[in-house]
Amino acid sequence: MSDETIHHGLDGVIVDTTAISKVMPEINSLVYRGYPVQELAEHCRFEEVAWLIWNGELPSAAQLAEFQKSERSQRDISKDLLAVIHKTPRTAHPMDALRTAVSFLGMEDAELEKKHDAATNLKRSVAMLAKIPTMVAAFYRFRKGQEFIPPRKDIGFAENFFHMVFGKVPASEVVKAFDVSLVLYAEHGFNASTFTTRVITSSLSDIYSAVVGGIGSLKGPLHGGANEAVMHLLLEVGEPSRAKDWMLTALREKRVVMGFGHRVYKNGDSRVPTMTKYMRQMADFTGNKKWLEISDILAATMIEQKNIHPNLDFPSGPAYYMMGFDIDMFTPFFVMARITGWTAHIMEQQANNRLIRPLSKYTGAGERRVVKLEQRK
Repeated sequence: MSDETIHHGLDGVIVDTTAISKVMPEINSLVYRGYPVQELAEHCRFEEVAWLIWNGELPSAAQLAEFQKSERSQRDISKDLLAVIHKTPRTAHPMDALRTAVSFLGMEDAELEKKHDAATNLKRSVAMLAKIPTMVAAFYRFRKGQEFIPPRKDIGFAENFFHMVFGKVPASEVVKAFDVSLVLYAEHGFNASTFTTRVITSSLSDIYSAVVGGIGSLKGPLHGGANEAVMHLLLEVGEPSRAKDWMLTALREKRVVMGFGHRVYKNGDSRVPTMTKYMRQMADFTGNKKWLEISDILAATMIEQKNIHPNLDFPSGPAYYMMGFDIDMFTPFFVMARITGWTAHIMEQQANNRLIRPLSKYTGAGERRVVKLEQRK
């Protein structure tokens, strides 16, 4: 007899194997291909981590140079794709604009219906890594009525994104904080959006369709959209003097407080200390300590009252805000990083594929006969 235990949200269910990353909640640790993420964030650029996630090992100097050359050469997007982004309603959420842009990019791929092998999909993955920041930056500027700034080929991934958004590369402290956030967001096991990409891939659909599905899943406030919600929360609190009472009131009224708790981590998200360090550095760099002080009070109160710890979205939201970005752009930054993890999982799924098709337990009406229309009362 089959086990009919219902695991809502697939909580605790192990559905497959992976060699890409491992979340170890018992010691609050996360590793990419065996390397602790906090060490990668401190000692490696995001480009190195992208190579690691796709290839299983950290690159040599020669491999990294070749990879950077390839990525930088593919940052341009077509005039047609740029026109699609330009025609997107300025009131649209940036995740919706990005979802459409990636879908259009897939339609531009002349070999989409012919080649789905691992080597071709790795090339597509690198191309998406290179082009998605250009898409995000293009929409960022178009909706403000500003001219598109083409990507540069002579600077790093994070530096180029700031160039395309603001027209200049900021201080190294800002670039490092942004780069660290990309490393921390790059991969995280079978999370909702990654699992979405694997489900789509399991039907033998193409890599772009899977990524578009991942974007749709990530947009939700219970997943990627939480970093936006955190900053809105901090703005609602407004001042450090209001923070503790705000949190106590929210808990008393049983409000959902975004940026706290995690399905996997129970004693704190392993990525939080690293991102919090760089959020503090952003506060020091900008001289604006308000958001840091509010965050500290909110976190301390939540832990004191409920023993629920912050997740990565809690420090990343205010860090991005202090960099000067619009709040609704935070989740697209998540996509810029997670495209590495998504595509690695897509290729891993393809390598040993089985259609993902779970069962359900029916709770509807029992079997009954159809009554003809004229006989129904």
